[in-house]
Amino acid sequence: MKITGIETFLVAPRWLFLKVSTDEGVSGWGEPVVEGRAGSVRAAVHELAELVVGQDPLRIEDHWQVLRRAGFYRGGPVLSSALSGFDHALWDIAGKVRDAPVHELLGGPVRDRVRVYSWVGGDRPSNIAEAVSAQVEAGFTAVKMNVAGPLTPIATPAEAAAAVARAEEARSVLGPDRDLAIDFHGRASPAMARRLVRMLEDVQPMFVEEPVVPELQGSALASVVSASTVPIAVGERLYSRWDIKPALDAGVAVVQPDPAHAGGISELRRIASLAEIYGAQLAPHCPLGPIALAASMQVAFATPNFLIQEQSLRMHYNVGTELVHYLADTSPFDFVDGHASRPLGPGLGIEIDEAAVRRAAETGHAWRNPVWRHDDGTLAEW
Repeated sequence: MKITGIETFLVAPRWLFLKVSTDEGVSGWGEPVVEGRAGSVRAAVHELAELVVGQDPLRIEDHWQVLRRAGFYRGGPVLSSALSGFDHALWDIAGKVRDAPVHELLGGPVRDRVRVYSWVGGDRPSNIAEAVSAQVEAGFTAVKMNVAGPLTPIATPAEAAAAVARAEEARSVLGPDRDLAIDFHGRASPAMARRLVRMLEDVQPMFVEEPVVPELQGSALASVVSASTVPIAVGERLYSRWDIKPALDAGVAVVQPDPAHAGGISELRRIASLAEIYGAQLAPHCPLGPIALAASMQVAFATPNFLIQEQSLRMHYNVGTELVHYLADTSPFDFVDGHASRPLGPGLGIEIDEAAVRRAAETGHAWRNPVWRHDDGTLAEW
């Protein structure tokens, strides 16, 4: 079997899909994208394609090594995301050839269902109680929310109190038997992160995510981890096991590599094994489309130290297009009691509605994240 070609599809709301075709009629799908930089990743995918076209798609590890290491410059969000999409697609092909879901190729399932969580509140959190209540009524046992919009480097007592009040509002709806994850989105300075995690202890978050920007995670992260008993999670802007190791050394409790950014199924599996050495849990970041989620869940079913899976159903970014929009069969993402059932279909376990993808790609998208500024005009972290 040989890879004969690749195609990429920019599809709403902000996703990029990849199709890898072979001379035996078996094709695989991947999702290589950086939110807001889909065009850049698309260019990287087509540059990397020359390394795989004409090759045997079942040599997945060899392709991973070549796609990452054959260029003198490597890593980072764009190249790692392009690699991720190829890795998804090659595992999808391998599963289809062997008529088995990918998690069986990874050693078989270690659980029967995967816990998932939903987003509430949006980028500037509001209507918390109403949004959380809706997710509880839908059967979810965990939600995640931003605790604040833009944060000044040393927030006023009123700003800090408002952030904590939002978390308390969510907890009051969830009660003690459900979980609340809190995302700082890198908006806090190290000093403010240390203060806020202490203030949030009584809310008992499942974890606080990305308390500081990734470029500070080497120097400041350990101080945030040690500031309170709140579990700290990082990883959505870390793109390999090499990037994540310093965070584990700093003592984080949860790692959150993204299947579309961090080297795909192959590297998520290795990151999970690395985290296991530190007693840390895997909770993959995935506010993206159905292919990335399917890839991530295949890892989840085969990973002992998996904690919970992010997913984008009814997320605030999915305006006009839902998580299941491009699927011929939506049942793999029928969540029951806040869990996904083990997929039994071959490969990634989903069937893409290719006609719908091609129609959507005729329009495409040019999604960009907001640019925020503080009251004095300086740039704020989004």
